Amino acid sequence: MSKTMDDSIIRWTAKRKTRLVIETTQGKTTVSEASRSFDLTLSEIEGGVEDAKRGIENSLRAKPLDIREQYEKQLRDLQDAYGEAVLELRARRKLQALLDAQDGK
Repeated sequence: MSKTMDDSIIRWTAKRKTRLVIETTQGKTTVSEASRSFDLTLSEIEGGVEDAKRGIENSLRAKPLDIREQYEKQLRDLQDAYGEAVLELRARRKLQALLDAQDGK
């Protein structure tokens, strides 16, 4: 890890997270090294990198979304995914019930 990151981080501020994401994306450290050094999970670091990418993309838009719009869009996307998962689960249960009924004949 580079000298810009403190070895004894107690609180992960936005500034520290930003430095870690920048160092990771610039190749100064790997996700695995950062995970070990700072006792973070790979998904925490990868999530930070993905959040940063979304933030960069939004900031470069002609009309950037405000934070509320971003959260509302993310919520709609999650609700859509949840709805699809529920429909799939119901369909699987119905299929299983039909298969069980056929086995019972």
